[in-house]
Amino acid sequence: MSLKKQLFSFYLPAIIAVFLTIGMVFYPKEAFEASLSGLAIWWNIVFPALLPFFIFSQLLIGLGVVHFLGVLLEPIMRPIFNVPGAGSFVMAMGLASGYPIGAVLTKKLREQNLCNKVEAERLLSFTNTADPLFMFGAVAVGMLHAPHAGMIIAFAHYASSLSVGLLMRFYRARGEIRQKEKTRPNREAGIISRAMAALVGARQKDNRPFGEMLGEAVIQSINTLLLVGGFIMLFSVILTMMDLSGIFSIIASPVSKMLNFIRISPSLSSALIRGIFELDLGCQAAGSLQGVAMDEKLIIVSAIIAWSGLSVFAQVASIISSTDISIFPYLLARILHAILAGLYTALLLGPLKIFQATEIIYQQVFLQTIPRGNLPYWYSRTVFMGGRLIIILLIMAVLSLLIYYSERAKANKKRFKHF
Repeated sequence: MSLKKQLFSFYLPAIIAVFLTIGMVFYPKEAFEASLSGLAIWWNIVFPALLPFFIFSQLLIGLGVVHFLGVLLEPIMRPIFNVPGAGSFVMAMGLASGYPIGAVLTKKLREQNLCNKVEAERLLSFTNTADPLFMFGAVAVGMLHAPHAGMIIAFAHYASSLSVGLLMRFYRARGEIRQKEKTRPNREAGIISRAMAALVGARQKDNRPFGEMLGEAVIQSINTLLLVGGFIMLFSVILTMMDLSGIFSIIASPVSKMLNFIRISPSLSSALIRGIFELDLGCQAAGSLQGVAMDEKLIIVSAIIAWSGLSVFAQVASIISSTDISIFPYLLARILHAILAGLYTALLLGPLKIFQATEIIYQQVFLQTIPRGNLPYWYSRTVFMGGRLIIILLIMAVLSLLIYYSERAKANKKRFKHF
């Protein structure tokens, strides 16, 4: 093994762990408060918001509903993103529910053999996204105090995410056997019949009683959320130790020069550095800055949300560690997503002049609730995100059926001409 590989695989992690331990010994009060802050975010916001979706997604896979969607939505997912139709469920859940449910469901699809290794890596690259309530409520309203900015952040985030998906469809596509057989419109059985047969077949293959399936779904969901909570607390402590040790000030100089080069205020360097590690803290730091133009804040915030932070990256790496899915394509996709999100935000604010137009139009349209950590907020969030999930799946189903029956009509027309 080379010295360079030994350095990054063995020595560097050990050195970081030692310094963190020493930091917690010298600053026990600050480390404790940082840990409590991370715990509060997880318990009040993340846990109640994601638990229902984690449980129901596990049930939908066990009941064969995802297999049904896999056949039904193959005509739209395969040509556009080069992933199986079952990826539509992952994409819809990711868009509606946020980090890290896209990674959890991609892992589940790979374990169920509903996609191969390359397809799972493509799927993961664009389905692990932020949820709309985080962008509209927590960021736009709570951190930036600009409700009208929520539409710009969300549009740039999802547009750049879909752009990444379109680009990643070419990832390792050379020499790949294209699975067009599933979408051929001239098959004897119709797409709906095949989708229903897939549902029944999946349920028969699973064969678990519903009570057992529900119990396992709850256990697996809570275990995953405990993992997420641990990473949130850990990175909260890491950031505090870095701040107290002065590491942030050392990194700030080159980051400030980079921001100045792209004509963004160097004052945002601290927010960007924090956002590299944890997106909530990065967005909060950007929102609290005084004397910085709002459009520059939005560009940085959009990039931070798209990158998602090393905290989410570590969560994803841990979630997929038991599969053969490589984390490297996901890393490249996050970098690309961050660049595109910042670029799209700049276009919306600059040449397209959307910022002024959305100030009044969208202020009353979307749910703009600051996370409260109480029952009414949890209920409204669950209903809102569940509604978005159903709408996304219905739109995709309609488009998929239109594509399928259009291709089938063309095939029948060609066949008729031969007679």
